Amino acid sequence: MTARPLAPVIPSSAVPAARQRARAAAGRRLPLAEPAPVPSLPEDVVYGIGRIDASGRVADQGVLSALGWAGGDRLTLTAEAGVVTARRDPGGMVTVPERAYLVIPAALRRRCGLEPGDRVLLAGAPADETLTAYSLAVVHEAIRARGVFPHAHGGQP
Repeated sequence: MTARPLAPVIPSSAVPAARQRARAAAGRRLPLAEPAPVPSLPEDVVYGIGRIDASGRVADQGVLSALGWAGGDRLTLTAEAGVVTARRDPGGMVTVPERAYLVIPAALRRRCGLEPGDRVLLAGAPADETLTAYSLAVVHEAIRARGVFPHAHGGQP
């Protein structure tokens, strides 16, 4: 039994018209939506993250050095729910220790709901000589108010 050899299968060098149209379409870029511009960080505010210890101390050396606070400086502190603001004030009741950090007195921590171990966003405004500590719960609510996490409270997307 002799088998006849098969002729080699060599594709034609002619490109079908459908493939030519597909190649031409692949060369065109689809239009993309322009992303919304991202606002830049203000240069007059310095941010950091700190953790409140059992004595009410909280610090971020980058923020505190930008403020230029030194041991012995006097501060006035004000508080509201989840937020404490310290302002350099010669008549202030709180003194910055030699190793610069902010001490939030227990009465203020209780008033604004801050506990030892809580992390806070520190925002220092050197021109205003103020440092504001925002609990992350306050920061989270600000983000939610923008609609960024619509299903964060257990809802399904």
